[in-house]
Amino acid sequence: MKTKRFAVLAAVLLIPFTLMFSSCSSLSGSQIASIIFKSAPSIMKALEDITPEQEYYIGRAVAANILEMYNIYDKDWNLVLYLNRICRTITENSDRPEIYNGYHLAILDTDEINAFATSGGHIFVTRGLIANAPSEDALAGVIAHEVAHIQLQHGLKAIKNARASQALIQTGSAVASETMNLGDLTDTFTQSIGDIVNTMVVSGYSRTQEFEADNKALSLMAAAGYDPNGLLLMLQTLQKNYNPSSGGFGKTHPSPTDRIANVQKSIGNYKVEDTTSYRQARYNAFVK
Repeated sequence: MKTKRFAVLAAVLLIPFTLMFSSCSSLSGSQIASIIFKSAPSIMKALEDITPEQEYYIGRAVAANILEMYNIYDKDWNLVLYLNRICRTITENSDRPEIYNGYHLAILDTDEINAFATSGGHIFVTRGLIANAPSEDALAGVIAHEVAHIQLQHGLKAIKNARASQALIQTGSAVASETMNLGDLTDTFTQSIGDIVNTMVVSGYSRTQEFEADNKALSLMAAAGYDPNGLLLMLQTLQKNYNPSSGGFGKTHPSPTDRIANVQKSIGNYKVEDTTSYRQARYNAFVK
């Protein structure tokens, strides 16, 4: 476990390590590998967990990759502000109201129905999803689900599991052969960001993680005064558009049928006064 954690930290601290290597070009591969492993215990002791700052910068790198695939929707900033107010209401009433540099939501200019969130607090909701949301509480369900991914650190878990073993194998091989291909090792660490992007956009999180995010979303909504049935309503709406062979949520999420069944197991635990009618006019003004 500790060796895997060291690989993660090495990935996060890639730039300082790279600078160190470039200034020590006279060292042999085995000497460099020895330095890494000898310093590992002190590094792990000082940075046993990824810090909020590191969490943010990892997420920012992931967000940059997302924005290479999609354009930002900038034709209605009032809509953007409206969604950010929903997001702020959810996060301020959560058990993690503040993160490094805060939570920020942007709209992606695509008809695709989907949403993403990075560990840095960047939340992306597509124009297509917003168009299909039947109410503010349904939109709150989507946003709460993405906030849940952030607070449960699902993105960081993708880093921790994806490249750690490969990095250790490469570094261990360098020790055995007394050579070290720094280019290969650097590629391994930088690809950690790519692994998170791939998880979010291509393969999706595991069913267990998606169910965890839905369950936490229910508690986040209830704490903020939103009706948790809004998430159920959103999933029922998505069910009508579900096509696992197409892009969007059908490719990256479990079927809405399975998610609905999971949500129905615990939604009865949350008793919230139904105040959705008070928000309908606001929803109509901003979304419709």
